[in-house]
Amino acid sequence: MQEFTEKEKAYFMQEALREAEKSLAKEEIPIGCVIVKGGQIIGRGHNAREELNQAIMHAEVMAIQEANQTVGNWRLLEATLFVTIEPCVMCSGAIGLARIPQVIYGAPNQKFGAAGSLYDILTDQRLNHRVEVEAGVLQEDCAAIMQTFFRQGREKKKAAKRLAKEAQDTTNNA
Repeated sequence: MQEFTEKEKAYFMQEALREAEKSLAKEEIPIGCVIVKGGQIIGRGHNAREELNQAIMHAEVMAIQEANQTVGNWRLLEATLFVTIEPCVMCSGAIGLARIPQVIYGAPNQKFGAAGSLYDILTDQRLNHRVEVEAGVLQEDCAAIMQTFFRQGREKKKAAKRLAKEAQDTTNNA
């Protein structure tokens, strides 16, 4: 298990937030992830479901794939996964299958979280691989980028409704 100072945790979570910003720029749910081994980032990922039209293109899956290629092995022993939002069920399964021993995440995911919020897959004693989990690193920053995304989405929907109503009113008045 890797030991990190608070400064190192903040640094790597900032790197995960940079990945999340890539998703935000593409109007994807802004979740970012980095995988660290030996103090170096070996994998990066950000949500790209819309961009790639693939349901499984979550940040963690992308980072795991890149880390597998970097180390030349499907096992990511002695690695730590940093992710901005608590992993979902699918990603928690992928983390376990990749044998990642440590996950550090920023903000909880009350609707889909599988690392303590709704489910606790990563530490479930019935599974053969358990993961050390730490939550709350840069929690406010990680939650804020998600709040920005959903606020922008609501504003776009309101603007679209307003434009549709104006177009309908123009058509009715013509």
